[in-house]
Amino acid sequence: MSEFDEWWRRTRKLFEEIDKIFDEMFREALREGGEGRITRYGPYVYGFSVSMGPDGVPRIREWGNIKPGIIKPRISESIEPFTDVIEEEDVFRVIMDIPGVEKEKINVEVSEDAVEVSASDTDRRYHKVVHLPKKVKPETAKATYKNGVLTITVEKVEKGEKRKGFTIKVE
Repeated sequence: MSEFDEWWRRTRKLFEEIDKIFDEMFREALREGGEGRITRYGPYVYGFSVSMGPDGVPRIREWGNIKPGIIKPRISESIEPFTDVIEEEDVFRVIMDIPGVEKEKINVEVSEDAVEVSASDTDRRYHKVVHLPKKVKPETAKATYKNGVLTITVEKVEKGEKRKGFTIKVE
């Protein structure tokens, strides 16, 4: 037997063992109440994004339906969608990726300081509460849904001040 054959045999055996360990971990994570029943919640989704904040500190945002737990991961039925909040001069835009649901099945509730979105279709459930950094007027909220992207626009209570300035001559 050549060195390569021996290396390949050991490597393949290692990956088979890793596959068994992961299979057992997922089965254990899905057990409910120790009764031996396995509950399936549909797709397992986990993602994160890293961006640089205005203060120079990196911000890490996670989404999905798998959350870290103390001993094992927690898996929930609803997926927390990837969300972006964009602050403009007079409005906030909350943008969420919620593919695979019909717009009639999306529920959006807006309060003075938060936006709550839930959506449920045959095999997908989404839920997210977004706390806004400033007060908004809930009655001005508008939502559009196109190609799996939900965009919610809501006006701020205190609109941004226009910049006051003057033009100077460059010498």
